[in-house]
Amino acid sequence: MALSVAPADAVLLDDALSEELLRLTDGAAAPCFQCGACTATCPWGLVSGEGLSVRKLMRRAQLGLAHENGAVWLCTTCAACEARCPRGVPISRVMVALRQAAWQHRHVPAGLNALMWGMYWDGNPWGRPPSQRSIWARGLEVPAFGPTSEILYYVGCTASYDQRMQKIARALAGIFRAAGVEYGTLGDREPCCGEAAHNLGQAGYVRQVVAANERLFAEAGVGTIVALSPHCYDMFRNRYFLDGHPGGWRPLHYSEYLAELIAAGRLTFEQPLAMRVTYHDPCYLGRRNGLYEAPREVLRAIPGLELVEMEESRAEALCCGGGGGRMWQETAAGQRFADLRVAQARATGAEVLVTTCPHCIACLEDSAKLGGGAPLRVVDVAEVVAAALGVSTARPAAREMAR
Repeated sequence: MALSVAPADAVLLDDALSEELLRLTDGAAAPCFQCGACTATCPWGLVSGEGLSVRKLMRRAQLGLAHENGAVWLCTTCAACEARCPRGVPISRVMVALRQAAWQHRHVPAGLNALMWGMYWDGNPWGRPPSQRSIWARGLEVPAFGPTSEILYYVGCTASYDQRMQKIARALAGIFRAAGVEYGTLGDREPCCGEAAHNLGQAGYVRQVVAANERLFAEAGVGTIVALSPHCYDMFRNRYFLDGHPGGWRPLHYSEYLAELIAAGRLTFEQPLAMRVTYHDPCYLGRRNGLYEAPREVLRAIPGLELVEMEESRAEALCCGGGGGRMWQETAAGQRFADLRVAQARATGAEVLVTTCPHCIACLEDSAKLGGGAPLRVVDVAEVVAAALGVSTARPAAREMAR
């Protein structure tokens, strides 16, 4: 009797792995019926010949198949696919869960292991010591958070350590002063929110980070927290104090808070600022959390400023390419979404491309500098507001910074 031999190209299902993926994804991929809308929507199709087959990744998740080709690490978790999915599949959540499984099976891109250890030892993904976390505030009188503080100003890792983003942190501090806001920071005690670890699939570690931060915020008496980055805001809004906060918990993105200050008459503009700008919606502020109007309300409140929209905006906005942990991985030249976004911004005739996310600033600035076409400045809304108020974002001289 001849033995039955599986074809060489047969796919063998692993029941144990299937059960593991079902547990990690909580069955979120099950409703997918393979229509392909996700793959058609994914921005990777605009910059890569093969694109990213999101549909195939969802099917493999359903069957319990490993993702050894590394495709799962390309996802920016921009949620464009989720907006088009007819079954409402939380695709980003499935991708993060698949990354969690990849860590367990050691299918992780080079460099991410060191990044995670850096977060563990230094409390940030930038590999910088905690003692330098408040270096962005050198030369400013930034108060410590206390009982009389209206808000906790949460700067975040990127704006604390990256020199370009420190200008945004300084601008926002100046705006709070101009509006008479009693704010405070945690200085060098400010913890990482855990966003990078979450999107890279380190669920167990993130639970530890969130629990420790919840204790810190509760003990400090934090109620309203204003985050500079949409990524930090997303963490605070969707993953913190899910069981309730003893004194109430109100996470805000800074654009929301500035819009509130303007509506209350606490933040006003006396001088016009002649500037033609277009606004880029960060994925983590817009599609993921529905905040489209607050940044635009802030910009429209500045006299003399003209706001023009790009062809794709709000829920249709093109991702910059820096989300989902892509900030910590290399993206080959010619495959950067930001190149396309900068071209869309130039097509409006705007002289300034404005956004509200440090990751977006980094990606868009790189593309604006390298690409051809008309000059285009990339700035944050906080920097525009600071300019309208006459607030300086300049850092102290190097010798002063070293003190």
